[in-house]
Order: sequence, then C-alpha cells, then structure tokens
Amino acid sequence: MVLRPPVEPMLAQARETLPSLGPGRMAAQPKFDGFRALLYTPLRTGDPVLVQTRRGALVQDRFPDLTAAARSLPNGLVLDGELAVLDPGGQLSFTALQRRATAGRNARALAAEMPAHFIVFDVLQSDGQELVDEPFARRREVLEALFADHQLGPPWTLCPSTTDPAIADEWLYEWTDVPGVEGVVLKSLTGRYQPGVRAWTKVRRRNSTEALVGAVTGSLHRPHVLLLGRYDTTGRLRLVGKTVPLKPGPARDVADHLTAAGPGHPWTGVRFTASWTSRTPLAPVLVDPVLVAEFSADTSQDHGVWRHPLRYERLRPDAADTDVPPFGEPQ
Repeated sequence: MVLRPPVEPMLAQARETLPSLGPGRMAAQPKFDGFRALLYTPLRTGDPVLVQTRRGALVQDRFPDLTAAARSLPNGLVLDGELAVLDPGGQLSFTALQRRATAGRNARALAAEMPAHFIVFDVLQSDGQELVDEPFARRREVLEALFADHQLGPPWTLCPSTTDPAIADEWLYEWTDVPGVEGVVLKSLTGRYQPGVRAWTKVRRRNSTEALVGAVTGSLHRPHVLLLGRYDTTGRLRLVGKTVPLKPGPARDVADHLTAAGPGHPWTGVRFTASWTSRTPLAPVLVDPVLVAEFSADTSQDHGVWRHPLRYERLRPDAADTDVPPFGEPQ
C-alpha cells in the first residue's frame, strides 16, 4: 500500500530524565525546535510534491523552495522531520519559521529572504514501498543510504543519531545551549513506525531561573497563572512567559505576597493572549512588579520569550528586581 497524506506522524511522550539507552536497544536523536512535517515526493513524474503538517494540513504552497528542491529527490519517498528556518546569524529562528508557515501571496519572496530547511529523522516510504513496519534501525539505514547515494545537502539535513549514552548526554546538556535544540528523542531500534502513537520518548532540558511577577490571571486572592517579566536595557518590563496553572498550596503562598498595581504600571494597556499561537485575549490582574519568582523552563525561547508554559517553583523574597537576569538572557 502506497502512503499518501494525511498520515499521522508518530509521537513522543515526555519524561523528565534521560533513561538508559541499553546496549543495542535504543537510539537517541537531538530534538530540534521546528514544525513537524511529512514530505511526499511524487510517485510519478508530473505529480506534485506535498508537505503535510502534524495535524494533516497540506502547506507545500508556503514552502516553494523546498518543493523545488524535492524535485531532485527520488520518486516515492515519504520523509518525516522538522521544518526549520535560519536567521541571518545562522541560528534557528522560530519567528522566521512562523512567517514562512503563514505565508500567502508573498511565499516566494519570503523563501528567497529566509530559506527553509528540512531536518530529516525518519523515512516511511522509499521507492513507493512502505517502511512503517520495518524496525527503526532498518529505516535509519535506508535514510543514511539516501543521503549518501544522492550526496544530499541544504536544504536537506540528516538528523544525527547515536546509541552511545555519553553522546546522548552531550546532546541534552551541551547542544541545548544552542538556540533551536530542545533536548533528545529516544527511539527503539526494533520499533516499527506507529502513526499517531506516543511510542517514542522525549526529554527536554530544563533550567531554573528568575523573573518578576507582573500580572496574574484569576484574582489577587486566588491567582491562577503568573505572567512573568524582565526589564530590557531601556528599562521596559517585557513579558518572558506564563506559568502553568498554580496548585492550591503555591497559589496561596503567592497570594499572600501580591500587591495590586498602582498607577503607571508598565503593562497598563498591553494586550496579552492565552498562549504563543493563540489570539484569545487575556484580562490579567496587574500587580506591583517587585515579587521575584523562581521557575523552570525548557530551551524553547524566541527573542527572549519562552513559548512553552513555565513551571513555578517558589518565591524569592531574598531577591530584588536587580537580581533578575535582563530580558534577552537565555536563562
């Protein structure tokens, strides 16, 4: 049976720590911070190249540079990977990727300005033959042969893979210092590709750091989510992220220290949304931005702002706003 879209990508379940790879059992790959996508090359000459998102939408018209490059790939391929865009400094930029992913009539102009890259970590079909029932080790062999035989280079990148625990540790704790690398994904060498199933394991690196509580959702007496900020070099308080909902105990502790904002709060009139990609407006309660909160976060930052929810850890009554890292710091 030939694979055609939509195919649900295989998913990963999160865990906090890196498990033992085990001899000959698991492979680790860096987890890049991009848009998950499946790329389908034509079965026959003249058929279109298709690019499918994780949720099944076809977006090849937004990535004309990739579809043009895919014409040189063999027919009948289905590749699984991450769409990514580099900024002028050569770093992965999620903001630039968002612009590409939502491009309309200006898709070709954006492609020339900020070319897309495809970081390939799996192959589901080769030469029109399904590989989903093959073990990951075999699929990896096919993928490595594809890159070697066709001497593939940009916009195609072969995702690194290792069975060495020391290298996996290095990827998790050192590579994640580089913007765009979130952690590692672990895959069974004998596992088949299971569409829509969370049978892989992902481990994101998390760091603890501080920010100022600038606002809350809920109320002063029962805060639900904290909106955290840091001052930039001009003295402006900038939002860096929002926490996950507070549990009852921490919520009571925070409530005991909150003070309603007075006139001239730096976020007066500022519009906030529920999440990074949401347009749903929030109506937070502004508070005096003097309370320092410690939180843990993964490495998914874009221009100083964390995209994923932050985990509140504790208040830092011993710290002042001058002890908080400035806006734009990675931690």
